[in-house]
Amino acid sequence: VRLVESGGRLVQAGASLRLACVVSGRTFTDYAMGWFRQAPGKEREFVAAINWSGGSTYYADSVKGRFTGSRDNAKSTMYLQMNSLRPEDTAVYYCAAGFAHSFNSSFYDYWGQGTQVTVSS
Repeated sequence: VRLVESGGRLVQAGASLRLACVVSGRTFTDYAMGWFRQAPGKEREFVAAINWSGGSTYYADSVKGRFTGSRDNAKSTMYLQMNSLRPEDTAVYYCAAGFAHSFNSSFYDYWGQGTQVTVSS
């Protein structure tokens, strides 16, 4: 299974970005999906999780109301719409595939290489 993220870049505070994660190698709907991020010098942290159909999502408190996760199963792609970005959102963002849409990274078996999001103040 291969996961490839895209969409990260440098933006100003208050801007919006949409990240994408394309999955190949297995049936996309076999997997729940998650987004995690890691800032320099910090532990990787949970951002969002989406079940196989996209009908169930949940978010870290730090992004709730600003970020929205979705997936297009016909395109084998998951998205993360990020609005009202803040400097503290600066991190490498990773997508992950697993068998439960959990905040716990150990539930995910496959990971992408990450995409850098930098938010300037």
